[in-house]
Amino acid sequence: MDAPAERAVATGAGATGAGATGVAKAGPVPVPVPDLAPAPVPTAARRAPADPVRALLRHHRELCARAVDPLEIAAGLEAHGITDRAAARYRHRDVFSLAEELYARVPRPATGPVGPPSDRRTADDPDHRAAWPLHALLPGAACLATVGALRVTEGALGTGARNALTAAGALLVFFALRSALATGPLRAPAGSGRTALYTCWLLGYAVYGEELLDQVLSGGPDGHWPGTPAPLLGLSLAVVPAAWCAHLFAVHARRKLGGSRALEEFGAGVRPVLLTSVALFLAALLPLMLLADLGYGGHGVPLSAYALGLLLFLARLETAHGLPAPAVTALAAACAVEAAAPLLVLGGRLPGLDLLARPVDVLVAEGGTGAVPALACGAAALGLLGHAAVALSRASAHHRH
Repeated sequence: MDAPAERAVATGAGATGAGATGVAKAGPVPVPVPDLAPAPVPTAARRAPADPVRALLRHHRELCARAVDPLEIAAGLEAHGITDRAAARYRHRDVFSLAEELYARVPRPATGPVGPPSDRRTADDPDHRAAWPLHALLPGAACLATVGALRVTEGALGTGARNALTAAGALLVFFALRSALATGPLRAPAGSGRTALYTCWLLGYAVYGEELLDQVLSGGPDGHWPGTPAPLLGLSLAVVPAAWCAHLFAVHARRKLGGSRALEEFGAGVRPVLLTSVALFLAALLPLMLLADLGYGGHGVPLSAYALGLLLFLARLETAHGLPAPAVTALAAACAVEAAAPLLVLGGRLPGLDLLARPVDVLVAEGGTGAVPALACGAAALGLLGHAAVALSRASAHHRH
């Protein structure tokens, strides 16, 4: 081994020995002192709002400022998707207690909430109570006056004059019905959809539809055909019980809303009220239809007239509670079925397309021409009743009443 290498080995050995000697002579090793400073708070926890209700109030300030009571705020919150479970994020057990805090936090002027006076009327207003029952009587009175005028002038006026009298009476009934639906519990908010167009079609089919389908099935249509005005008279008289049943439902639903402490509790309590109101309307519709039929000879009221009455009542009830879309859909579906029946029969006359008329032929063979509107209106009414049992059991459907 050469001299440089020997010197390097000797130097390393000497260093090791010195290190060992140093360790042996050293004192006790110091124990590290633990850091007692608090751990840093996460960023998300530092930024969590101390008052979560304040952010909700800022987002729904207009709703809270215009509300006449905490119930209206609770209904509005539910309409925006805030349920009882979501209310726990704002440190409240349910939506109602959250609405009470929001209502208490918003300052209000001494003159009361801002809004049109018509929107603030309640069922306890004497003028309001006296107005809408009188308006509900107008369609039946106008229809009775038209029928009486036609009976008195029978044989004294020609066909043209009687047709003009019938048209004038129809216009009178139309404007009376429009006045009845503009006030009271059947009043609908602005932008209620195309219910008027579909309603006119259904009423027209109730008067002339069965005769038209009978002529189409027998090879027509050929010439004029008589109408059946008894259902129209019965339905015009039924505006009064329809308004009262809608009023009954709105009042009792409002009481349920005031006495409930959870949205599920309110829904379970208001569904029997809805079914009771529908049953009362049907119970009132039956004698009115029979009375109207007696005025036209007592030939019997078809089942389709009752199905139509139920469909129109449910459609107007949902529309009055701010749900026009389902009502329009149900009315449009009934109109489509009634319009499709004669078109399918006419299409079945084409070569090779006789299968198109087979469903209508079978239905009419089993239940007569009245089976088509009964099926159309009955199915639409049942579907709308199922939707109403869910939609009208929400608090958001009652904050206007």
